[in-house]
Amino acid sequence: MDFISEKLTEYISENSNTEPEILAKLNEETYQKVLQPRMLSGHIQGRFLSMISKMKSPSCILEIGTYTGYGTLCLAEGLSDGGKIFTIDRNEELLKIQNKYFEMSGKRDKIIQLTGNAKDILENLDESYDIVFIDADKENYIEYFNLVSERLNNNGIIISDNVLWSGKVLNSPSKNDEETNILIEFNKTLNEDERFETVILPLRDGLSVSRLV
Repeated sequence: MDFISEKLTEYISENSNTEPEILAKLNEETYQKVLQPRMLSGHIQGRFLSMISKMKSPSCILEIGTYTGYGTLCLAEGLSDGGKIFTIDRNEELLKIQNKYFEMSGKRDKIIQLTGNAKDILENLDESYDIVFIDADKENYIEYFNLVSERLNNNGIIISDNVLWSGKVLNSPSKNDEETNILIEFNKTLNEDERFETVILPLRDGLSVSRLV
C-alpha cells in the first residue's frame, strides 16, 4: 500500500534520481514473471536503500529476504572496497533471476546468497553488520531483530520493511491475524529499546530505520 496519491508518487519519482537501467530491467522482469511482484523494493525505496548504504560505506550488510534481488543490488551500491552483502531467502525458485542480475551488475563477488530458513542460517553466521535490512516473513520479525541486534557494529542500522502493513497496524486485529499483531508488537519493541533510536517513514508500506546509539 502507498500512503500518498498516485500523482504525488509520480512527482516524487520524476524529481528523484532515476533507478539504474539494470534495476529497471529487473523491475520489469519481476512484474512479468514472478508472483507477488509488489514485494519488490522498487524505485524510490531502492534509491533510499542505496543512499543509506552510500552514507555508511558498509563493509558488511545482512539482508533477510532477497526476493528477486532488487534491494540487494541497491544496498550493494554503497559497499566499501572488499565489502560483502549476505542475503537470505528460502525460495530456491528465485535463484535463477537473482543470479542473472547479480552477474549483470558486476557485483557478483560482493553478494553471498544463503538459501533456507533464515533463523537457522542466522544462528550459524558469525559476522557483524553495519546495515541489516529485514524484509521477510512478518511473523518472525521480532526473532530476526533479537538475532541481529547483538551483531551490529558501532552506529549500525536496522531497516525494516512493511511496518505499516497497509495501515492495518492502526486497527485492533483479531487473534488470528498473526502478521498484524506481530508488526504492532515489533514496532513497539523497536521504539522502546533504549539501545536504538527509531523513526518510521511512510514510504510505500512503511519503512523503519533504527540506529544503534
